[in-house]
Amino acid sequence: MKRFADKLVLLALVAQSALAADWPQWRGPERTGHVPPGEVVPVSLPQEPKVTWRIKVGDGLSSPVIAAGKVFYSDAQEGQETLHALEAGSGKELWRVPIAPLFKDNQTAAAPRCTPVVDGDRVYAQSCTGEFKCLDVSSGKQLWQTSFTRDFGAVFIGEKGNAQGATRHGYNAAPVVDGDLIFATVGSTNGASVVGFEKKTGKMIWKSQNDVPAYAAPIVATIEGRKQLVVFTAEGVIGLELKEGKLLWRGPLKTTFGRHITTPVIFENMVVVSSHELGLIGIHVAKEGDGFKASEQWRKKESAINISSPVAAGQYLYGLGPQRNLICVDIKTGKEMWSKEGYISTSAGNASAAFIVMDKNILTLTDGGQLVMFAADCMEFKEISNVQVCGKTWCNPAYADGKLYLRDGRELYCVELIR
Repeated sequence: MKRFADKLVLLALVAQSALAADWPQWRGPERTGHVPPGEVVPVSLPQEPKVTWRIKVGDGLSSPVIAAGKVFYSDAQEGQETLHALEAGSGKELWRVPIAPLFKDNQTAAAPRCTPVVDGDRVYAQSCTGEFKCLDVSSGKQLWQTSFTRDFGAVFIGEKGNAQGATRHGYNAAPVVDGDLIFATVGSTNGASVVGFEKKTGKMIWKSQNDVPAYAAPIVATIEGRKQLVVFTAEGVIGLELKEGKLLWRGPLKTTFGRHITTPVIFENMVVVSSHELGLIGIHVAKEGDGFKASEQWRKKESAINISSPVAAGQYLYGLGPQRNLICVDIKTGKEMWSKEGYISTSAGNASAAFIVMDKNILTLTDGGQLVMFAADCMEFKEISNVQVCGKTWCNPAYADGKLYLRDGRELYCVELIR
């Protein structure tokens, strides 16, 4: 009996380890940029990180993800946004599937921009033009598909007229899974701004709101005891009920081009988003009667974040400010605790950095391809170590089992951070 119990414990530990080793979607398992508790993380960066493998890739601004021993990424191949599956250990390609024709604007190369999402035996891919497909993880076989424009009447016009948000530069916001549903910012202003699909069949379960879609990925979070979908659209921040899509609260925010990019950060009952035009904004969500009320708590133009989603460690937010400066901000008050310059290479308007919370430290990948580890310390910036790992990049890396999966403009890398 004891031997049987020991085997059950061992199996549970193995299962837990397998689960912890996945980074299956944009910004990790919970979409917060946090390495899950219990997973081993480096306390400093190796002086010369070992590159386990590297492969040539086409143009792409979406990020790699890893699940069940496979790496998934999208790039441009032969005029198509193309989804690839690789062996995580070797980088060997297992399959590739075209998703949709490439979209080109004046901002970047014609390339996919939306990070794939893996859930169990399925992987979901969304194109710039709103083609949404579910594929089998093992074979790449298409299981179902829908089109935001053809099936829901969403309008995608590109850089024309007064186009805003995703209608201008593409559907970049990665869908998110919760339970049996997957939620996507479809963007139809005829009552289907956000849609909940049955994840196995693609059947529409609900549709909600009339907002123009932005670029920010939605997130599932619990606020004031209520689990909900938080979406940063081109017209504001909204909270939706998960089963039926009912609007729980709204914080209106309008800008000239709907350039709303940051994934919402939630700490307790505060929701933080940012716009280069409006600044960094803290929205307080509170219960009111049988519902909720959202009110702007603070707004800080001097801490405005443009294209890089920040992370929270405790009540402090860490991100990239408007002057190519790393910043720490108190989420409750909006007070900027410190600012540090000197790590970001490109111009202020297009500067980028990715952030991952690793226990008591934060790992940053700069747009110049440098990894910087610093302490999650609200009192001052404390660099722990830094190392160059790749060329110019806007990638949000995936971390699993001591390895970092990232891309630059030419290659996809698997880099060992723990030896």
